[in-house]
Amino acid sequence: MSTPILSKHAHTEPSIHHSYRKTTLPNGIRVISEEIPSVKSVSIGIWIDTGSRNETEKTSGISHFIEHMMFKGTEDRNYRQIAQSLESVGGYMNAFTTKEHTCYYARVLDEFAENAVDVLSDMVQHSLFPVREIAKERTVILEEIKRSEDDPDDMVQELFEKHLFDKHPFARPIIGTAENVSAFTQDDLFAYTKKFYTNDNIILAAAGNIRHEALVELAERYLTQRKSAGEKQRTFPAVRPKHRNERYTRPIQQAHVCTGTIAFSVHSNMRYPAMVMNSVLGDGMSSRLFQQIREKHGLAYSVYSFLGLMQDTGSFGIYVGTDKGTVKKALSLSMKELDKMKRSLLSKPELARAKAQLKGSMLLSLESTSNRMMRLGNGELYYKSYTPLDSIVKNIDSVTAEDVRSVSRHLFDTDRFTTVVLDPDMKN
Repeated sequence: MSTPILSKHAHTEPSIHHSYRKTTLPNGIRVISEEIPSVKSVSIGIWIDTGSRNETEKTSGISHFIEHMMFKGTEDRNYRQIAQSLESVGGYMNAFTTKEHTCYYARVLDEFAENAVDVLSDMVQHSLFPVREIAKERTVILEEIKRSEDDPDDMVQELFEKHLFDKHPFARPIIGTAENVSAFTQDDLFAYTKKFYTNDNIILAAAGNIRHEALVELAERYLTQRKSAGEKQRTFPAVRPKHRNERYTRPIQQAHVCTGTIAFSVHSNMRYPAMVMNSVLGDGMSSRLFQQIREKHGLAYSVYSFLGLMQDTGSFGIYVGTDKGTVKKALSLSMKELDKMKRSLLSKPELARAKAQLKGSMLLSLESTSNRMMRLGNGELYYKSYTPLDSIVKNIDSVTAEDVRSVSRHLFDTDRFTTVVLDPDMKN
């Protein structure tokens, strides 16, 4: 077998990590890889720099609908052939849509890397969106919406985002609405992909036992659509945190609560102190919220805090599932923990534990080639570069107790918190 030759027209950036490399093809598609010779698999993803933030109220849910339809047939493969293409060699293929990105990915044995690039590229470039399949998949997604509405954990978080982000697209669910899903046409799908599935919005990322030169050759062979410039992610005025209290009822047994506020973007210099803060406050069994609300008072089975950082905004929140009669107490205890974070510095042992937890979780996740591929894709989409692990560890280690208190004071203005409660309605 001949050694793949890197195209003389492709531009390759110098490595900033011993196994990370990036090449921009002549048609504008970026190819990034992390070679891991010690494994026998490779995870490959085609990332599209578009998600629900690029949708209007009328097109809300179309990114997710298209993600489903990409598996339904191309010029060369029908839906059954797509499904069997990688499973027949022991591989796995899937996709997901977020508020900002869409990813089609596969994990295969390294000897079948070409199969994965071939199939994923075919789907992204040559999907036909057959009308008959649109009708069937519409029903599937409507059932997915019903399932989400039947899950109070999901529902309270969707309602929280609806009221927190207000008129921003992030207020709308990624999955869309039943009304929109019922109305999408083949023309709508083609129009959206023509606008956003363009070469400057496409990244091919791979992690595992594959040489970068080999990946570039595969990209040049299969990602052949002509150079095209599409629309970039839409920008919006900054979302201002505001005080809101909303209550809903559902025929459920337990109350579900989300409370929180607008945070900041992935580019903010507060992100590492915020990660440490979130670890201390509500990430895991040793966190303050878990110890206080579950262990000490026995009010909840599930309680945690969360931090979502995106391109130009973000969110911070607390979730609690508790009895209808103890909602006020659970919220009061949560607010007390936030107040402590604002007033008092973390002890040295607690700060050290939080940093160790963050670094350990990150490093353990990197034992998976899929997680490494996800890290490559997200890094390129958000930062246009790769952040070496030692740099991330250094940034985490540099966080001080004063940094954590400072970010807590910035975020925890509870007079501007949005709170949503999903109450049991036992009459139904």
